[in-house]
Amino acid sequence: MTALPDDKMPLLAHLIELRNRLMISVLAILVGFLVCYFFSEPIFLFLVRPLRKILGPDVKMIYTGLHEAFLTYMKVAFFAGLFLAVPVILTQFWLFVAPGLYEDERKTFLPFLILTPVLFFLGGGLAYEFVFPLAFKFFLGFSSPTIEAMPSISSYLGLVITLIFAFGLVAELPVGLLLLIKAGIISTATLVDKRRYSIVGVFIVAAILTPPDPFSQIFLALPMMAMYEISILLGRRIEQKRAAAEDDQDSHG
Repeated sequence: MTALPDDKMPLLAHLIELRNRLMISVLAILVGFLVCYFFSEPIFLFLVRPLRKILGPDVKMIYTGLHEAFLTYMKVAFFAGLFLAVPVILTQFWLFVAPGLYEDERKTFLPFLILTPVLFFLGGGLAYEFVFPLAFKFFLGFSSPTIEAMPSISSYLGLVITLIFAFGLVAELPVGLLLLIKAGIISTATLVDKRRYSIVGVFIVAAILTPPDPFSQIFLALPMMAMYEISILLGRRIEQKRAAAEDDQDSHG
């Protein structure tokens, strides 16, 4: 028996429920922040590890403002706490939208919702394990006898967070495209036909999300194109199953 959207639920009740879901999500972020603040230094050392592998374990980072170290640890705690709160946030989002979905829509949407944080973490892990070492070697290659690398903690954290979020968002590309294909809004034929425009768009997005150097942009653009092609392959399987189901329905009709 399929669930019907609750159209009779008053607007005020929806707003109250939305407020409650948002409050729980904010509370989860706050709890995650407080927990991670006690471990902010180990977390920051974990983020610095790729740089230390290149410069050596004894390398020290600097800060030029008296408040810079404190704010850096605050940022580390916030972003780490946000990562910890993602399952709670997505759960609250699902609990808010699920009552208004049909049963088949729930079955379609829920797997993609579960995949969202998994793919984001995989994208961030890809940046940490593979992109950071290559990017840092490239940047540090400009050192010379007259130019010494003395990275500050705030600028380094900003670069690291930017790359992690950029690659995490790139990993979400198949989720978005497959949802559109599943909903019948776009087709794989359209994705193939617009591939040349997608390549241009990919490099524009990479230029926006990454630091202003061609190295980082290329390393982000290439996975984006790979995700685009993977979306086409998986989308064709969705379309084939849909066509088979429609043919089977017609034959029995």
